[in-house]
Amino acid sequence: MNYETPLNTRYASAEMKEIFSPHFKYKTWRKLWVALAEGEKDLGINITDEQIAELKAKQHSIDFEKVRAFERETRHEVMAHIHAYGEDCPDAKGIIHLGATSSYVMDNGDLMQLKTGLKVLKGKLILLIEKLNHLALQEAETPCLGYTHFQPAQATTFGKRICLYLQDFLTDFKDLLYLMEDFPFLGVKGAIGTQSSFLTLFEGDHEKVLALDNHVTTKMGFTKSFTIASQTFPRKQELRILSCLASIASSAHKYATDLRLLSHLGEIEEPFGQKQVGSSAMPYKRNPIFSERICGLSRFIMNLWHNSADNASLQWLERSLDDSSNRRLTIPEAFLATDSILNLLYSITDGLKIYPKLMETHLLEHLPYLSTEVLLTAAALQGKDRQKTHEQLRVLTFEAAKQKKETGKAPDLLKTLLDALGFSEKALSDELKPEKLTGRSKEQVIAFLKLEVEPILEKHLTLETTIPTIEF
Repeated sequence: MNYETPLNTRYASAEMKEIFSPHFKYKTWRKLWVALAEGEKDLGINITDEQIAELKAKQHSIDFEKVRAFERETRHEVMAHIHAYGEDCPDAKGIIHLGATSSYVMDNGDLMQLKTGLKVLKGKLILLIEKLNHLALQEAETPCLGYTHFQPAQATTFGKRICLYLQDFLTDFKDLLYLMEDFPFLGVKGAIGTQSSFLTLFEGDHEKVLALDNHVTTKMGFTKSFTIASQTFPRKQELRILSCLASIASSAHKYATDLRLLSHLGEIEEPFGQKQVGSSAMPYKRNPIFSERICGLSRFIMNLWHNSADNASLQWLERSLDDSSNRRLTIPEAFLATDSILNLLYSITDGLKIYPKLMETHLLEHLPYLSTEVLLTAAALQGKDRQKTHEQLRVLTFEAAKQKKETGKAPDLLKTLLDALGFSEKALSDELKPEKLTGRSKEQVIAFLKLEVEPILEKHLTLETTIPTIEF
């Protein structure tokens, strides 16, 4: 067996693999040749209805063996396809690719792939946002221990924590929308972007050149083409796309990393199949392998971004070709990997197991330390010096932590702190309940979901998009 990318064999969905398949790519080229011929015919070039009909009839039946034979002779991918299409359409052979350069099919075809791929990612991202929205609402009041530097900090709610991930993905979705709304086509620009071949074809008629550009652009589903381009569409556009995918990957990495940390604490678990094996050596293991996979794929995507930055910066003058081999690797892999992480994120979120009782146990274990802010405020309200009280609490908590580390036993720190400040546990018992220590977490969740998430879901969530189910 020959090597195949794991993204193709293990991770990406069938629909995304189809978009970046040779069949999709080359049938798109033939669509572009048909659109070009139709536009030229409508604008007065001597092309017949029969020639157009012949091109359309053979649009989807590509003989790849024939193409490979021509490419071995010509060492030119586009010319190989032109010759193969011409053999399939002998009457139309002479008018295929009329006035165009290779980038007409290559770059316009790439833009059609990219636009289609982004549409798939958009649908999956909004479904992930919806899933996180439900989870945040469900867990809006669930108290849990918050961490800074992965050290216990204050109480929050699990719903509030989910909103942090949701906010990142919402930002990514808005950036994706903006990118898709500002997504020009290359159109018909000629060998170095001056449209000189088309101006010659139409005997100096600028209006017909513009009309042809507009015809092909509209026919291929775009609202505008680049006014200024060289031989290719600006590689800055791919840099923008990869920036968007890398941002999604960054959000995914953060979410998946936190799931791994919380899995270690036992507060959550990934979905785990009945027959799933965690380790070949340790039968008890339940590793967060899907979150780990997301992190690995996300790092891959974020590093691919540098290729698009290099490709944009190294386009000599009107163009060079050193980006071609790089783009053939970078662009499809970035899309397939992003598709993979969105599929995984949705499935993990959908089947996430949450253990509120263990969250409460961890909160209560650290309650004396979490109480210090309440005690500091209560002391200040009684007229005590805030800075002196802070120092007093700092010394007592550090001493208790040291004692626990050295003896393995936790002292009754809460009693020590209350006694030191002259408070009774009964007087502050309500304020020291876990649910009372979460501040405005619940209210923030409700406000965020209502004001920021709900409008996006109402506008963009449809029934058209599905995410493949991953069996656990």
